[in-house]
Amino acid sequence: MVKGMLRDDALQGKTIIVTGGGTGLGRAMSTYFLKLGANVVITSRKLDVLQKAATEMQAETGGRVLALPCDVRNYEEIEAVLQKSVEAFGQVDALLNNAAGNFISPTERLSANAFSTVIDIVLKGSVNCSLALGKYWIANKIAGTILNIITTYAFTGSAYVVPSACAKGGVLSLTRSLAVEWGKHGIRTNAIAPGPFPTKGAWERLLPGEMAQKFDFKNRVPLKRVGEHQELANLAAFLVSDFSGYINGEIITIDGGEWLQGAGQFSALEMVTKDMWDNIEKMTRGAKGS
Repeated sequence: MVKGMLRDDALQGKTIIVTGGGTGLGRAMSTYFLKLGANVVITSRKLDVLQKAATEMQAETGGRVLALPCDVRNYEEIEAVLQKSVEAFGQVDALLNNAAGNFISPTERLSANAFSTVIDIVLKGSVNCSLALGKYWIANKIAGTILNIITTYAFTGSAYVVPSACAKGGVLSLTRSLAVEWGKHGIRTNAIAPGPFPTKGAWERLLPGEMAQKFDFKNRVPLKRVGEHQELANLAAFLVSDFSGYINGEIITIDGGEWLQGAGQFSALEMVTKDMWDNIEKMTRGAKGS
């Protein structure tokens, strides 16, 4: 079992906003931030899920969690989150852009609206949050930190997840561009490109049923295993901490060597037949309706 790598007070007194912080990898990273002494603000569109997560995270860590509903596509909602975070904790020091959306599908099967939805959540959402926090930090002379969660196919491209690849590619460019422009304000901007880190909900939506077993990601990773959540949390905590104070504009890959073995994380799905895609669509729609 992987252990936390930073000393217990590494994030003491810092306040971090985590979009999509109530579930999956967002929750894993947020929980570790709390263990290191940070105050954490978790956001998503589902307040009931956030409140349950916040209660459990506080009980586990003894830290302070503020759960706020927010659709990152709406700039006014992000401004409201920032205002409430400052009221609760006095200052916000870091932003983790983790909210995401994705469809795994042949591109020609997607509607224009489905494409736009992913772009709006992933790219525009990251832009909206970065802009709100950047304006706040610059106006108040705070040396803030932005950490974006992208993917390896942001720089390789990948078939069957084209909207996500386009959106994450945009976030990659956002990361490097803001690192240069806002560096003079003491604002650092970095990104993590994770490989396979299983989360129950996300992987079941992407590859439901027997598909997840048929296309086992472990076979694509030279280390022959998937990542543990704590490994990602360790890296994220380091990048938002003062220990990484001279790292700016970097995209750090944590994937066991997966993209080097075969670029385009989902490109191997070319072997999926039309009937199999039909079944995936039915299962995905069923999951959404439940």
